[in-house]
Amino acid sequence: MAKILYLGDNHPAATSSHRAKALERLGHSVDIQDVHKVVASQLDSPLLHAIHYRTGFRLLQGKITKWLTGLLEKNSAYDVVWVDSGELLSPASLNVLKSLGCPVVLYNLDDPTGKRDGRRFDVLLKALPLYDLVAVVRKESEEECRQLHAKRVLRVLRSYDEVAHKPFDSIDDIPASFRSEVVFIGTWMRHEKRDDFMMELLRQGVPLSIWGSRWSKSPHWETLKASYRGGNLSGRDYVAAIQGSKICLGLLSKGNRDLHTQRSLEVPYAGGLFCAERTTEHQEIYEEGKEAVFWADAAECATICKKLLSDDALRESIRLAGMRKIRAIGVGNEDICRKILAEVNIH
Repeated sequence: MAKILYLGDNHPAATSSHRAKALERLGHSVDIQDVHKVVASQLDSPLLHAIHYRTGFRLLQGKITKWLTGLLEKNSAYDVVWVDSGELLSPASLNVLKSLGCPVVLYNLDDPTGKRDGRRFDVLLKALPLYDLVAVVRKESEEECRQLHAKRVLRVLRSYDEVAHKPFDSIDDIPASFRSEVVFIGTWMRHEKRDDFMMELLRQGVPLSIWGSRWSKSPHWETLKASYRGGNLSGRDYVAAIQGSKICLGLLSKGNRDLHTQRSLEVPYAGGLFCAERTTEHQEIYEEGKEAVFWADAAECATICKKLLSDDALRESIRLAGMRKIRAIGVGNEDICRKILAEVNIH
């Protein structure tokens, strides 16, 4: 098995941390180093973070490259480097990593070649040609990374985590505080119109629960707050809210050119019934009406929710079929990590 230098967010709730743990479960030795902590004094300040974000983190590169150089002076015995996200690593940092003489892999589940995030990924895009493999989750990203001279690009589906998202053994183990009829778990975003969508569901009589941050910023807050259950969820609370609902909504980020999201895979794996926007990728993953349900707008979503809430047998049949499908197609973190490493001959 391989010794892996893993450069990514190591917060227990981060999907980056989940992937590092998945690599460990596969038997690899993983040295996880969080680059963000090297420049935390800058990034933890709202004002300074905004400046660095808008300037593509250019002003931080000297400190990061120096840190990487010192890190590798202490230990250079790695078989592969896994960079998760990569927004903080410039070509200079990649040249330091390349001195190890082993494959350097980038995994990015954002939309680094898209326009939503401004200059956030400037240094990453310049570093793309130096990676031995770039793994992305969008067809557009796959093609655009090639146009930016990435040597090798692999497109994968997003993934659930086999441990972090494991369902409770029994619905009776889920606290009543996480039970609901129809739930949406996600952040309010200014230009995504998620609040308009929720307002239409409420107008149509859908019994709605909302978990997530920033909803009080919505102009519809006075109406929505009656459905609001609390802030961001992680760990077992996140699984409890999914599994404890009768229907779990999945909304896309239009700015990120999403056709599927982490929720698309996490919800059925965690034991929820997935109810999301109808897209080509959702329809490629699930058989509509049998393994998940899809809609084109809030009105259709409301109709589907009310039908499912009135038919326990149909709802349970779809939920169980979705759980079976997601386990059958190999999109857990362990599956995806194994696939990515195999591309650079690491087994």
